[in-house]
Amino acid sequence: MNRRIVYGVGFGLLTIGILVVSFTTRFGTNPEATTSPLIGTSAPEWSAPTIDGDAVFDTATLDGDIVVVNFWASWCTGCRVEHDALVSAAEAFAPFDVQFVGVLYQDNPERGGAWLEEVGRSPETIYVVDDDSRVGLDYGVFGLPETFFVDRAGTIVAKKTGAISAEELSAVLNQIILGETVGRLDPGEISPVG
Repeated sequence: MNRRIVYGVGFGLLTIGILVVSFTTRFGTNPEATTSPLIGTSAPEWSAPTIDGDAVFDTATLDGDIVVVNFWASWCTGCRVEHDALVSAAEAFAPFDVQFVGVLYQDNPERGGAWLEEVGRSPETIYVVDDDSRVGLDYGVFGLPETFFVDRAGTIVAKKTGAISAEELSAVLNQIILGETVGRLDPGEISPVG
């Protein structure tokens, strides 16, 4: 048999093996890469229309607040799981100048609005639409839901991939309020965006 054919087949099998390993370890329900290279850096500055289309939200209005940025969509099952915890935490931590921002990502505003009417809208949360996915790209969103925590200095201090629990929200926000270092958050199940 020709050596070129043998090398070509061997190279092809090696490439397929590498791809299989990469896809099975990266796109599972419990991804290992839950940390973000953004942790410790300044949060992106951005603006986006509110989900109702009646205003434009700008992060510059949150100067000095602790901010929880949650990326969600109406088709995301993990988003439904975490929704009540987010609503409760937004209400509980509002007196501490903690602002929740829900970013509708890769979804239709009408579907997102209808979903919020079904599950309950938080009066303490600003809901915006990431029309061109620019905000998600700036944060490096890989799957939904994803939640980022920004301290009063505007630094991203934590990220949760997958549905976040009430306990995790409370623990992280208390650590930020007290000026403590936030520990690692274990990943949960995510819905890949496509």
